[in-house]
Amino acid sequence: MKFFEWKGHRFIGFVVRLYLAYIFIYASIHKIIHPDSFAVDVATYQILPQSLVNIFAVTLPYVEIGAGLMLLVGFKIRQGALLVCLMMVMFLMALVIALAKGLNMSCGCFASQGVEEDPISFLTVLRDLAWLLLGVYVLIFDESFLSIDALLRRRR
Repeated sequence: MKFFEWKGHRFIGFVVRLYLAYIFIYASIHKIIHPDSFAVDVATYQILPQSLVNIFAVTLPYVEIGAGLMLLVGFKIRQGALLVCLMMVMFLMALVIALAKGLNMSCGCFASQGVEEDPISFLTVLRDLAWLLLGVYVLIFDESFLSIDALLRRRR
C-alpha cells in the first residue's frame, strides 16, 4: 500500500504527463497538415472500410492534439490520460493486426514516411505498449502538479 502513497508519484506523474503531451501533440501535427498522407497510412492498415478512412484520418489527429493539450496544461488530466490510453490500445490493436497480416508498411505514427524510415515491427508494439503503461501511470498517479486542475481545485 505504501507504493501508492509514495510522494514521488507527484513529480514522476508530472514528467510523464508532459512527455505524453509532447508525443501526442508532435504526432498530430503532420497528420493535421497532411490529412491525405495520413489517410493513405490508415488505409494501408486494411482495417477500416474505405468509407471510414477519410473521416478517421481527419478526426484522429484532433483527438490526439486535444489529449496532448489536456495533459500539457493539466486540464481534465484523468480524461486526457484516459483518451491517451484508449488511443494506445487502438494503435496497439492496429499494429498487431497489421503484423499478423504480414504487412510491410510504415507506422504512420509521426509522419507519412516510407517503410524504410518507420517500419512497423515488434519494437513498434513494445514502444506503444510502453506509452500505454505511461498513460495508465498518469491516470492512476498524477496529482495535478502544476496544472489548471490544481488551480481550479484551490478556487473552490
